[in-house]
Amino acid sequence: MSTGPVPHVRGSRAGDPRTWGQPTVTDEPPDARGPAWSPEPPDAGTGPGRPDDAPRPRGALAARWDAVPLRARLVAVIVVLLGAGLTLAGATSATLLGDVLVRQIDDKLLNEGAQQVSAYLREAQEDWEDYTKTPPSDYYAVIRSAGRQDTPLLANEYTLAEYGTPAIPTLTMDEVLERSTVPYTIASDRHRSTWRAVTFPMTYGESGPLVQDAYVTVALPLRDNVQAIRGLALTLVSSGAALVLLGAIVGGWAVQRSLRPLREIEGTAAAIAAGDLSRRVPEAPEQTEVGRLGAALNGMLAQIEQAFDARTASEARMRRFVADASHELRTPLAAIRGYAELYRMGALTTKEQVDDTIRRIEGSATRMGSLVEDLLALARLDEGRRGERAPVDLTVLAVDALNDLRALDPTRTLRLVRLDTGGPCIVHGDDRQLRQVLANLVGNAARHTPAGSPVEVAVGRADGEGGPCGVVEVRDHGPGIDAEHVARVFERFYRVDASRTRDSGGSGLGMAIVAAIVDAHGGTVGIEQTPGGGATVRVQLPCDPADPLDEDAQDPGPEDEGATGDHGAR
Repeated sequence: MSTGPVPHVRGSRAGDPRTWGQPTVTDEPPDARGPAWSPEPPDAGTGPGRPDDAPRPRGALAARWDAVPLRARLVAVIVVLLGAGLTLAGATSATLLGDVLVRQIDDKLLNEGAQQVSAYLREAQEDWEDYTKTPPSDYYAVIRSAGRQDTPLLANEYTLAEYGTPAIPTLTMDEVLERSTVPYTIASDRHRSTWRAVTFPMTYGESGPLVQDAYVTVALPLRDNVQAIRGLALTLVSSGAALVLLGAIVGGWAVQRSLRPLREIEGTAAAIAAGDLSRRVPEAPEQTEVGRLGAALNGMLAQIEQAFDARTASEARMRRFVADASHELRTPLAAIRGYAELYRMGALTTKEQVDDTIRRIEGSATRMGSLVEDLLALARLDEGRRGERAPVDLTVLAVDALNDLRALDPTRTLRLVRLDTGGPCIVHGDDRQLRQVLANLVGNAARHTPAGSPVEVAVGRADGEGGPCGVVEVRDHGPGIDAEHVARVFERFYRVDASRTRDSGGSGLGMAIVAAIVDAHGGTVGIEQTPGGGATVRVQLPCDPADPLDEDAQDPGPEDEGATGDHGAR
């Protein structure tokens, strides 16, 4: 006969806290149910469904404390610390005062009290039990012996009426001998009154015999001490409360003054969030935490404002660039489309009209091609394409640019001027791009000056901020450029002429290309006034570091000499 599996007793699952520690019956063997049962409940921090690194829940008190403003929390901490310090100081002062007063009473009991009792016993001699003379004194003294009634020696009625009668303990002679020099505190039959007492064996006379089983207890009331301590405590409490109140007021003022920069930072942040990027945090001493925080925030805000301004300016330049490019391309496209319409409609009836139309279409196409090439050149420069870099002689480029201009306009007077003692002026750059710089500058000088006016190109070496550099100056003697336009000459599609005329043939990108190429070569470009009238564009490029300055260099070759001096002078 087969039987089912034997039941095993094991602990309940930890997931149900109602069954912790209660045994359950299961048909599974122990090894199939995981680890053995443990009577301890699971840790709330590592139980099922809760990761080990999960933050523990915060209490309601901590949450309320975190919700309190920082100023109130700081003032509360100041008040609590001040109150705790004053309380500790007051308790210490009261304790020390009580100890001092008790020691004073102990000294009086051991000296003055013992002397009064001794004098009393000397006067009473052996009849001390029937001696009834009680001198006025705050001391209370009583003789106690076995089998006899207590005999008060010193018991002032006023003192007893004021402080009550002390409860003198019954002692054995051994205890009396132990306490003969150790004062102790006893109670009174009156509520809240205590006495300080000392007990010693009784003798009479200076050398009289010791009375067997008799001892004298001398006591002084402590109520005055208690009242003094209470007075001190009242003074400390009242002054402490005033100090705590004053500390709260001064602390609140100090905290408010210290946190004022934080409120100003909050206001600045709110203004910036509303869009006012020009707001700054008020300055504070740099040696303070708030000062360093304000300086860091102001630096960050300045960078953010610069970034937004740069972004806004970039977007504006992009919109203007797109609009200008569209504007520049629209005119030649409209011209080509118009001439095509005329041809399609049969309006061109003679060969001369057709030839003139084709010439105009070719001119518009050439202009569009030149504009597109300039745009592509700017796009490549914006992408940071360096081109092929090699040693380039700026003197050769200047001679070639002047020769090209002479071929286009033989009526002009062209001059090549040296800025130094002569010799090659070598820079490290892209030959094609640098030729375009000279061509654009010389072409602009010819395009924007009256016919026949001279154009000069000056080449040489000079000392720049970063070391030796090559300098090229293109000088014209035309109307010049007003100061208000100098800063914008190198912008794309910018024309000094307010009418944006295209009669001169320029696309408005030549100077922008010059600035981009010079910047890509690590140089600078600027515009100055030519002595006597006109404009001078000065380009400064770093010299080739592998080519040292040759002081003994020969004069320019035949081609240079041919370009030097007056060309085509009339």
